[in-house]
Amino acid sequence: MARITKITITLCALLFTFPYTPLAQASEHARPVAAQKAHAVKSPEKSSKRKDKTATASKKVNTSSKTASKKQAASAAKSKTAHQTRSTRTKNLTKSDSKKTSRLAKAQPVTFTEKCSKPRKGHKAQCVKVKSGQPTTIAAAHKVRVQKAQKTAINKLMGQIGKPYRWGGTSPATGFDCSGLVYYAYKDLVKFRIPRTANEMYHLRDASSVERGELETGDLVFFRTQGRGTADHVGVYVGNGKFIQSPRSGQDIQITSLSENYWQRHYVGAKRVMTPKTIR
Repeated sequence: MARITKITITLCALLFTFPYTPLAQASEHARPVAAQKAHAVKSPEKSSKRKDKTATASKKVNTSSKTASKKQAASAAKSKTAHQTRSTRTKNLTKSDSKKTSRLAKAQPVTFTEKCSKPRKGHKAQCVKVKSGQPTTIAAAHKVRVQKAQKTAINKLMGQIGKPYRWGGTSPATGFDCSGLVYYAYKDLVKFRIPRTANEMYHLRDASSVERGELETGDLVFFRTQGRGTADHVGVYVGNGKFIQSPRSGQDIQITSLSENYWQRHYVGAKRVMTPKTIR
């Protein structure tokens, strides 16, 4: 009886455990499949994320390339504008230089030279004025003006040689003293007022000092003969170491050599009153 009871219990136990074993095994077999499905579900998500990242990166690259191209285009436009500005400035400068050159060319005086034909016997030579081939420069034009003024002054002085000295005289009708003779020669040739005495002429601000070795025709030479002031006598240098003067009472207007002992001892200096800035 006891054996029957044990067998019955064993059978019951087998009956109760049998249905659950395949289910457990089935659940164990189903787990990998579910895991694979879950992995398959996750993998599309990851791939989609990767695709999004790739798209974003490509967008960034495209944007950066577009920005770089825009910057290059802007820099090219700037360089083009700068080049155009430089070319415009260069053209304007060239135009202004050409205008200045044309103005200078117009301002330059025309010089003439005389051409004379060989005279026949009993006839005078015929001379014709012809324009010089090369245009005169500005410096040469100033020099010509100064030389012309110097020549005018010397001609006026030479026309008074032999006339008597007259104290305070300033005209050919009455005669001249030393400073009156200089005043007569230069009063209409320079822009400033010529003083009336030798000492005032020596201190004239509009005149420049000249060394003795650099004297030119028309320069004023000064002497101190009586001990009055810095200079009390004046003459006009005429070249070749000589000057024209109205010496003193009892003597006529004459040309004298600077190398004479008396004038060498009393010489005090020289002044230049005729320059391109001072002549009219």
